[in-house]
Amino acid sequence: MPSSGITAVDAAAKGMKLERYASGGALLLRRATSAKLVSASSHLLFRATVLATLALVFLFTLHYPSLLSRSFHLSAGGAHPSSASHRSLLMSSSSASAAVSYGGAAWEKEMRRSARPSRDGGISVLVTGAAGFVGTHCSLALKARGDGVVGLDNFNSYYDPSLKRARQALLASRGVVVLDADINDGLLLEKLFDVAAFTHVLHLAAQAGVRYAMEAPQTYVASNVAGLVSVFEVAAKHADPQPAIVWASSSSVYGLNTDAPFSEDHRTDRPASLYAATKKAGEAIAHTYNHIYGLSITGLRFFTVYGPWGRPDMAYFFFARSIVAGEPITLFRAADGSDARRDFTYIDDIVKGCLGALDTAGKSTGSKSGKKSGPAPLRVYNLGNTSPVPVTRMVAILEKLLGKKANKRIVTMPSNGDVPFTHANVSHAAHDFGYRPTTSLEAGLRHFVDWFVEYYKLDTKIAKGARSAAAKPAKKKKAAAAMSASA
Repeated sequence: MPSSGITAVDAAAKGMKLERYASGGALLLRRATSAKLVSASSHLLFRATVLATLALVFLFTLHYPSLLSRSFHLSAGGAHPSSASHRSLLMSSSSASAAVSYGGAAWEKEMRRSARPSRDGGISVLVTGAAGFVGTHCSLALKARGDGVVGLDNFNSYYDPSLKRARQALLASRGVVVLDADINDGLLLEKLFDVAAFTHVLHLAAQAGVRYAMEAPQTYVASNVAGLVSVFEVAAKHADPQPAIVWASSSSVYGLNTDAPFSEDHRTDRPASLYAATKKAGEAIAHTYNHIYGLSITGLRFFTVYGPWGRPDMAYFFFARSIVAGEPITLFRAADGSDARRDFTYIDDIVKGCLGALDTAGKSTGSKSGKKSGPAPLRVYNLGNTSPVPVTRMVAILEKLLGKKANKRIVTMPSNGDVPFTHANVSHAAHDFGYRPTTSLEAGLRHFVDWFVEYYKLDTKIAKGARSAAAKPAKKKKAAAAMSASA
């Protein structure tokens, strides 16, 4: 705190005290003093109070500028209560205390470099939630094929931020910049579009997790609703030309739907969780911005994504950690006694779907003036594996790969937003951009465990042998299939 600020407050405070004493003395001596002296004392007290108030306002403005600006720290991926803090998001979290704002010639040059495609016909993509699980893999794939990528993430602590920082470092090693910033910071988004002519936005930032919504509902609204509107607003009214937007909805929108497999034509008006409700709201908001402003918008309904660099809050991830640690795991059964089933979809298949959606998104038809030249594409697709697997089967595969049995506790599924099964119909995505998932759960989990063991530096003696043994049957099947084909 500046010393001049302390002096001003001290002086004001002392002035207030002296004037209070003076006022008190004036009251005691009122009978003996003139009315003019009382009036003069009152004026002095008023002036001292005004000066003290101004000094406090100055100090408040100096140390909490974000509270007086239009930028509030909400959540690109949803803020865990322990990380909630209001800070100006034109600053990175690491430099906020030093008041280093984004901007300047060097910063703009770096943004343009990262956003510039290296191949003819390449696209330039702003990826929100870029340090997240899907965001990291998509950013790597885009960069690898020669597209320009700039990432944005607020690195909240819904799960371990160090994992997100490790993903950020991985992206940096491939030449992708990931800004420590927030999707609700409209000023920063506008500045990014001024600096780089993004052709597309891949909007993956969101507050994830079905059950956590019961603990922190406001973070879901801040990220999944307000954050989505923030991105749409800048894309519709500031970007010139408007980008095409691909964003992450969720298979959770199907809620209490019992028709299977889940199709984009099925009803989605019965969400089973607040998370699902915010994603359904997002699809309605997308329709509005497409209709009014001509934004090309594609929503992707992901089905239980898993793989290396995944989210620690997902079942396969924390089951692996619990098995290694010898801790019990809880498995849910539906009310009818059947095992919960999930359409587990490997990350590489999801990435292919995301890139296919970007490549076929079509152009937005609006402009900064508010006029649009015609209707723009508005699409929604399922991205899943099309083959639901009992969660107990997933656990059995993990046990085999890790070389250790799980301590299982089986209970009836509570009414906290989870659904008994998911099953994707991906025929629309297959037709429109050739989406075809190819990774089995066994192969995908083997890739995950390989990464898991290496990343957390676990004792691999037993696990490595178990993974090798698990891989042999797959190789034999492949060889048998090849022999059959050649015959």
